[in-house]
Amino acid sequence: MSEPVRRAVEIETPSNLYVIHPLSAWIVPYFARAKIIPNQVSLAGMGCGIAAGIAYHFYPHTWCVFLGFALMFAWHVLDGADGQLARLTNTYSEFGKVIDGICDYVTFTAVYVGLALTLATIHGGWVWYLVIAAGLSHALQSAAFELQRQYYNVYGLGRTPSALPDLDAPARKGTAAWLNNIYTRAQLLIGGEAAPFHQKLAAAMAAHPETADTLRARYCATFAPAIRRWALLSSNARTIGIFLCAVAGAPLLFFLLEFLILNAVLGALLADQRHRYEAFSFKA
Repeated sequence: MSEPVRRAVEIETPSNLYVIHPLSAWIVPYFARAKIIPNQVSLAGMGCGIAAGIAYHFYPHTWCVFLGFALMFAWHVLDGADGQLARLTNTYSEFGKVIDGICDYVTFTAVYVGLALTLATIHGGWVWYLVIAAGLSHALQSAAFELQRQYYNVYGLGRTPSALPDLDAPARKGTAAWLNNIYTRAQLLIGGEAAPFHQKLAAAMAAHPETADTLRARYCATFAPAIRRWALLSSNARTIGIFLCAVAGAPLLFFLLEFLILNAVLGALLADQRHRYEAFSFKA
């Protein structure tokens, strides 16, 4: 049995690289020996996320904030473990990808709702409009962030392109396929020029295989620094942001930051990617 596969070091956040993923990698072999499947790990992580939402509901009690943060940290570790376990046991599936995504959104939905229920009693019902706007912003930002990482894994690291978003793939039936199609459309819509650029890159590599390594190296040098900046939109950053605002007694500030600041960050990151696409040379 091989070691769990980790993500690309050059685009990882320090919290993933030095804390979360090592812990995930440590527990994965135990899960494999116990015959625990990746979807069970995903659901256990979601349970931690829902419990975190309950804890954050009582954020005026400082110990509940620390409990909520600990539970979200546990979710992060399990969220990293399910993918590693799937690769280790060769049980990766589209359904598992959808389940993993749903568990991620359920976790943050639980936390947002838990906070909003208390905030509404303090500030009034208008808080729900802000929380919903922040939640929708979160979904779009996360879709764009994940798209950049997916493309880098394929074109920077040479991994299989089967996991890339593809609306031209043969239609499949079932709820998982339907949900995956919706998510794919959202990713490609918010990603802007990402799909056309990578199609052109794939065509260049296929037409001139002798230049593929040169183009791949240039791609890594061009886009790895940019993708590291996208970590501002990562789940890790949100987990820390929620904790800091809640422990300061001002979780409303987090939702304002999510809606106003992180949307502005998304716009700036997309503009930066567009400039990098335009400047990239496809010549060896």
